[in-house]
Amino acid sequence: MLMLKVRHMETNKSDLDELSDKIMQGMTEASRKLVEKSAASGRSLVISEDGEVKRVPAKELLPRVSGKS
Repeated sequence: MLMLKVRHMETNKSDLDELSDKIMQGMTEASRKLVEKSAASGRSLVISEDGEVKRVPAKELLPRVSGKS
């Protein structure tokens, strides 16, 4: 049987803000990598834009994830 020790940690707003920031950075990086790898292999991705679901070639999404317009 695997026993896990749970450490009690007081959380305050700054701890939660820091954790939230790290999660968002990770999600942004994962999205960027997905688009880059999909574009390199000529694939499309399904996105939602203005409430509309679209299939878009990943190459068209590269400027969005690289921060360039």
